[in-house]
Amino acid sequence: MGLFSRLFGGNKEKPQPVVEPVEYKGFLIYQEAINESGQYRIAGRIEKEIDGEVKTHRFIRSDVLSSQSDADEFMLKKAQMFIDQMDEKIFD
Repeated sequence: MGLFSRLFGGNKEKPQPVVEPVEYKGFLIYQEAINESGQYRIAGRIEKEIDGEVKTHRFIRSDVLSSQSDADEFMLKKAQMFIDQMDEKIFD
């Protein structure tokens, strides 16, 4: 990238894609796999509105998979299991 493009805005970050949440037992699960050199790290967030405030729990796992859809599916299953085990204690 040239000097002028760096000086005048050519180095802008790509906008993050909009992720549609999956609702599970009143929680919203956002599947947000991270692209790392052609593989996808399992990552995402869990949100829930409690007493008028949106609480968020983010996580990134060490697992990487070859496709984004596989990473997102695995994240969804892990998030559901975490919700089943911890319920609202996720946000403590």
